[in-house]
Amino acid sequence: MILTLLAQAVTDTQHIRWTDLGLDPVLLSIRGHAILRWYSLAYIGGILIGWWYLLKLLEQPGAPMAKRHADDLVFYATIGVILGGRIGYVLFYAPGMLLDPLQVFKLWDGGMSFHGGVIGTSLAMIVLARRKGLDWLRVHDYVACCVPFGLFLGRIANFINGELWGKPSNVAWAIIFPRTGDDVARHPSQLYEAGLEGLVLLAVLWFFFWRTKARYDPGKLTGIFLVGYGCARFFIEFFREPDSQFADTIFATTIHMGQVLCIPMILGGIYLIATSARRRQRVVPIAGDESVA
Repeated sequence: MILTLLAQAVTDTQHIRWTDLGLDPVLLSIRGHAILRWYSLAYIGGILIGWWYLLKLLEQPGAPMAKRHADDLVFYATIGVILGGRIGYVLFYAPGMLLDPLQVFKLWDGGMSFHGGVIGTSLAMIVLARRKGLDWLRVHDYVACCVPFGLFLGRIANFINGELWGKPSNVAWAIIFPRTGDDVARHPSQLYEAGLEGLVLLAVLWFFFWRTKARYDPGKLTGIFLVGYGCARFFIEFFREPDSQFADTIFATTIHMGQVLCIPMILGGIYLIATSARRRQRVVPIAGDESVA
């Protein structure tokens, strides 16, 4: 239905309204109380699909861990992304919450930072790797290939929620979002992000994992993910409305907070890619002793 209306908008001078799409942020409710939201389902779906794909990757020669480690990894990563995402949001976007600490725990009110989630997940994976005696950087490489699934579903959920909209625009596919408080058509930047951060980044990582020997160079796939996501997010922020809390600040008029946070990601990714070859060594599968690289 969404694609049909967007296609119609391309040939129609009248912009469509988000309300015409028949979307509802709440998937399941009982007596008016939300039981399950699309955003929650996006988190769950991203984790489950990523878990399934990770198991497929681990079936290939030279895996840095066995399938038995995947269960623990998913648990650690889930805790990391939730805690890191929320703490990152508070520190990067809403430090005023620290004045009322109880607000930090109200996850149902929204507010998650992807960059914070990356940091939290990374720390969780490092802890797991050290406990299990695994190569933490190669574990990151495999997990990085799975993240775009969650990014795609998360951005679609943002669109369904009618949040994180783009800047005013006259393009044919611009959409009027009711929560903006005005009647101005805007870029559906959530869909741009779903495409670049999700589908395109997934395709790029798929190619390097399955069609090259990148997985044998510790840090290369992680670097490709960081550069790919960082560049995609930095570019799309030019079409995205700045966060309201940064109105009349440098993060709204010159550069967005999301772009600032992407700069170290891009630089770190370039470093990992450039130095990955020198870290390549005899790769031995967890389940055996035969060298595969």
